[in-house]
Amino acid sequence: MPKPKKRGSNHQRGAGGQSRNVQPFSDEDASIETMSHCSGFSDPASFTEDGPEVDEEATQEDLEYKLKGFIDLTLDKSAKTRQAALESLKSAFSSKILYEFIMERRMTLTDSIERCIKKGKSDEQCAAAGLACLLCVQMGSGIESEEIFKTLGPVLKKIVCDGTASIQARQACATCLGICCFIVTDDITELYSTMECLENIFTKAYQRDRDTNGVSSTHSTVLHISALLAWTLLLTICPMNEVKKKIEMHLHKLPSLLSCDDLNMRIAAGETLALLFELARETDADFFYEDMELLTEKLRALATDGNKHRAKVDKRKQRSVFRDVLRAVEERDFPTEMVKFGPERMYIDCWVKKQTYDTFKEVLGSGMQYHLQSNDFLRNVFELGPPVMLDAATLKTMKISRFERHLCNSAAFKARTKARSKCRDKRADVGEFF
Repeated sequence: MPKPKKRGSNHQRGAGGQSRNVQPFSDEDASIETMSHCSGFSDPASFTEDGPEVDEEATQEDLEYKLKGFIDLTLDKSAKTRQAALESLKSAFSSKILYEFIMERRMTLTDSIERCIKKGKSDEQCAAAGLACLLCVQMGSGIESEEIFKTLGPVLKKIVCDGTASIQARQACATCLGICCFIVTDDITELYSTMECLENIFTKAYQRDRDTNGVSSTHSTVLHISALLAWTLLLTICPMNEVKKKIEMHLHKLPSLLSCDDLNMRIAAGETLALLFELARETDADFFYEDMELLTEKLRALATDGNKHRAKVDKRKQRSVFRDVLRAVEERDFPTEMVKFGPERMYIDCWVKKQTYDTFKEVLGSGMQYHLQSNDFLRNVFELGPPVMLDAATLKTMKISRFERHLCNSAAFKARTKARSKCRDKRADVGEFF
């Protein structure tokens, strides 16, 4: 005869027999609780899943309660706990607009980020730098963001220039330094100082072939790429007289990076060249580049590269990018792209706008569309005007059910499979499919 179940056993004990009445952020179980809560933020879509209507106010309170716990855990003794808390905050900040919540705790967050960058190891420093970017994106350009940058700027510069720090940490700090400076600084002196810091990093790549001391090794290429892209972003907001100086300084040196073994460095150099030519022609309609023939020859070779020792995917990506770069340099043309977010559309019609969009997309990831709809700062950067306010009825009609979304994804998958099957031939030369 089966034993009767004990009353209340399902309520008092969870899976594995562990008691469920432990405080969620107690010192003894902080690490376990952090990891369990982190999973809730692993997918930004989890905030907007289909399902029955819920009390938004209660949901917001629950979210803020979790975030407060994560902020406290950034000061935990365990490095793994601190890193998990930073990653969870990053996921939340990229998926939601939390201006008011952050405004009340900006100094606490800033102190936590500063502490993690100064005293943490490589992975923790990368997570803290990424959170600093999202913190400034959330706050936008204002006095509060300037205070954050005044605190974190010197720390970021120190890590970027520290040859003993890990390459990954320096790379993350270089990206963070460029983005935060782009967002907050109204001080032209600080802008020039930050650009000089980044220049000191990526210009070492110019000397790669002549370097005999190993300073410009392949290992540091990722750092040079991040510094170059961050510097390029800041160049887009420089006064025209400074732009002219930078073009004169770098336009003759950048083509040397097109011969780099690293695909991402070649692409970064090519897109930077296209942007420099675009800015140069804006400042001077009669702009003339002396080595144009040699440069276009290099770009054309990269746009039609068929070297067998390179992977097919890399070759296709390179050819796709450099066809656009060649058109920009030779014909002053840019292939306009359209970005959809909600009921709105944004057209990327120049290299400056593309560089800015790509940078923030890298930081926000899948939350980019949400921020384009709701973030006042980003909408101001891309000249989208104030956020479009839609009533609940309109939003409900626009929302696609899970089943319809599944059908759309299935149809897109079949179409993509058919298109790719036609391109199996090695001679096919097409762009990437998304």
